[in-house]
Amino acid sequence: MDFTFTEEQQAAVEAAKAVFGAVAPDSVPSPALTPGAVADDFDRALWSTLADADLLSLLLAPEHGGADLDAIALCLVLRESAKALARVPLLEHTATAVAVQTYGSAELKEQILPRAARGELVLTAAASGRTGHDPAQLAVSARRDTDTGIWILDGTQTGVPWAHNADHIAVPAHTPQGRTVIAVVPHPHEGLTLAEQISTTGERLGELHLDSVRLDPHQIIETDEAWDRLHQLLTTGTCALALGLGERVLQMTGDYTSKREQFGYPVATFQAVAVQAADRYIDLRAMEATLWQAAWRISTQAGGALPAAGDIAVAKIWASEGVRRVVQTAQHLHGGFGADTDYPLHRYHAWAKQLELSLGPAAAHEETLGDLLAAHPLG
Repeated sequence: MDFTFTEEQQAAVEAAKAVFGAVAPDSVPSPALTPGAVADDFDRALWSTLADADLLSLLLAPEHGGADLDAIALCLVLRESAKALARVPLLEHTATAVAVQTYGSAELKEQILPRAARGELVLTAAASGRTGHDPAQLAVSARRDTDTGIWILDGTQTGVPWAHNADHIAVPAHTPQGRTVIAVVPHPHEGLTLAEQISTTGERLGELHLDSVRLDPHQIIETDEAWDRLHQLLTTGTCALALGLGERVLQMTGDYTSKREQFGYPVATFQAVAVQAADRYIDLRAMEATLWQAAWRISTQAGGALPAAGDIAVAKIWASEGVRRVVQTAQHLHGGFGADTDYPLHRYHAWAKQLELSLGPAAAHEETLGDLLAAHPLG
């Protein structure tokens, strides 16, 4: 078995390191000191740099200006982005573009993909449902006018990332027949309104309200599996972000405890400190192993004892629990310094909490895994 990354995947990592290595995690005001959003927009300068480095089109086909890579390559890049707390909709943009490329109409592809590859259009996806706990596709209804063929959407989606600054929003919806479709809604659009919500990280989220929003048939993706595949890529990408953040936090902790002295010795040499750091290292390696298993399953569509959703659930369980433990230990080993708003650790803590709960906490994915095990008995 060969666990090494391909030359193309490694090249994507090197490009990502070159871009994100210059990004400062404290480039915006601290969320702990800001009553509203830390900024009105994402990092447009970084977005332009990512476009110039061809990192916005990794998973798109060459005819759309892409490199035709896979979810593993995307996760490698996302891992680097999280180390710098990069404020860009890279995950949502790429996942939505892939869904359009795989399942969208020819007209929708032509309208969106070339400009999305160049970063001229920004895409995002609504995946939290009405409350953040119910399935996203149940929060919006979609019905088709039999006379005109126009689709009409009504409902509310909460916590849509980067919604205020996106040009198109992928919105899952259910039909009267119980099917799930994806509406690619332009923003702004008649009948679409956004209320501001603030995330744990201090970023602007959008509560999306659809009031008889009318869309042409080519703006609707009707393939039954399309939403499941988009949601799986979003979830796996969130695990990659959690891994990158956790690795950076453990590195910060190692640097700090190696310099901080008590009784004339670096605290990193104390057994109690070393054991806690070692436990967190084990968490990160488990997060990494389960992430690549999930990314490999959705990249190759390989079979297994359970559907790919099982591997994704395992990865998200480890990502949610692991990143929480890593930042908690980091705060403990930093002492009061970890809460200093002039030091970036508190920012990583806020982002970790956001990632822990995004697209479902560990408990939700444990329930999913239990349902899959019940439906697919092992052995």
